[in-house]
Amino acid sequence: MAKKVLIVDDSQVMRAMLVDDLGRRGYIVDAATGGRSGIEKARNSQYDLVVTDQNMPGMEGLEMVKTLRQMDGYSKIPILVLTTESSEELKAKFRTAGATGWMVKPYSPDRMTNALAKVLPDSV
Repeated sequence: MAKKVLIVDDSQVMRAMLVDDLGRRGYIVDAATGGRSGIEKARNSQYDLVVTDQNMPGMEGLEMVKTLRQMDGYSKIPILVLTTESSEELKAKFRTAGATGWMVKPYSPDRMTNALAKVLPDSV
């Protein structure tokens, strides 16, 4: 059965690239424009993986990860951070909050494939 993925990024271009790429790989993909809308979607549907940016208006990725980890059904699902940020301090904060992995933009389909193979080995 195809895995459901939630993409959370305020960049329309980034959302479109991820939705297109993951959709072509057989994932069921939904997208949100920021942390708050990502949380709302997660409340209304169960996802197998969340990919999020950090820098978003309203609710940044770190706060969203913390919130997701407290929600029923989201304590152990993989959460990948895809961001322009690369500081070790921020990475440590995300790890503490419960993020599973970290990728620095620009987006690379090959790196995403490798990351998905690690966190969702039985997918698609």
